[in-house]
Amino acid sequence: MKTKIASLCLAAVFSILAFATNTSAAEEGFYDKEHIRGFISLGGDFRGMFPAFQDYVNTVPFASGALKHKYSTDTSVYYGYAKYSKFNKYYPGIHFNIGAQYKQFMTWFDINFAITQISERPKSTVTAYAVDSTGTPTGFTSEFPLYDARWFSYGVDWMFGWKTLGEDAFFNLIPAVGIGFNMMNIHFTSNYVVTKESSDEEAIMRDRYYSTMAATFNVELEARLQFEQFSIGLYGGYRAVRYNELNVEGTNLDTTIFNTDNDGDTWFIGLRLGWTFLSPWEKKQLDKI
Repeated sequence: MKTKIASLCLAAVFSILAFATNTSAAEEGFYDKEHIRGFISLGGDFRGMFPAFQDYVNTVPFASGALKHKYSTDTSVYYGYAKYSKFNKYYPGIHFNIGAQYKQFMTWFDINFAITQISERPKSTVTAYAVDSTGTPTGFTSEFPLYDARWFSYGVDWMFGWKTLGEDAFFNLIPAVGIGFNMMNIHFTSNYVVTKESSDEEAIMRDRYYSTMAATFNVELEARLQFEQFSIGLYGGYRAVRYNELNVEGTNLDTTIFNTDNDGDTWFIGLRLGWTFLSPWEKKQLDKI
C-alpha cells in the first residue's frame, strides 16, 4: 500500500512541475531555451547505514525456518542452521547523473546502484533434523542446499540544485534536494517454507532475489571545481528510504519476527566527475568566431 501511495504522489508532483514549467515557458517566457545546457556525471561514494538499516540487512537475508522436500512423498518437517557472517555497515555505491542547467538552477536524474554485498555460505549444504508434529526430533536427517546471503539496491532520485556562487564560478557550492524510489533485492540462504498467515498455505523460497520498493528523500551538498566544460566535485548527504514489507512467494514475511517494514536511511560521501555540454547559444557564438 505504501508503495502505491508513494508512486501516486511522485507521479502527481512530476506532472505538476512539468505542466507548470511548460506553461511558464510558453506564456511568460520564463526561460530562454537557447541557454539551457545538458550535463552528465559519474560518481562513486562511500555509504554508511544508520542503525535501523544495519539491523534490516543483518536480519532479513538470514531469515530461516522450516525446511521440506520439494519432491517425493516425504512431507516431514526439518530444521537446520548454518552460521553466516554479518554484513558491514559501510558499502560502496555508484551514481550516474543526467540533467540540465539553466543559469544557476540545475535539475537531474540521479541513477544510483549499491554494489552487491555478499555473506558467503559456510558450506554447500546444511544437515537438517526432522521433527514430528509436537516438535520432537525423530532421529532422521536430510541435506538441504545453502546459498550465499546477498543484497543489493538501485534507484532513481529527481534532484533539484542551485549553484550558490554563480553560474560559471570556478569554485561552487551546490545544495540539492530530491525525491524518488529505491528497490531493495535480497537473496535468502536456503529453501525455507513460507506460510501465509491468512490461509496457512505454504510456499517454498527459491534460489532467486526477492524485491521490495520504497519511496526516497535525498539531500546533498557538493563542493565543485569547474574547468570550462569539465568538473570535479566532492559531495555528501543523507538519503531517507522507507522499505515496504518483503513479499516472498506471494506472502509477506512476518514483520514482528523478521523486521521487514523498516528504514533504509544512509549517509554518504563521494567524488563526482562531470561534463557540461554547450548550450545552443554558446554553439552559435563559437560558429561566429
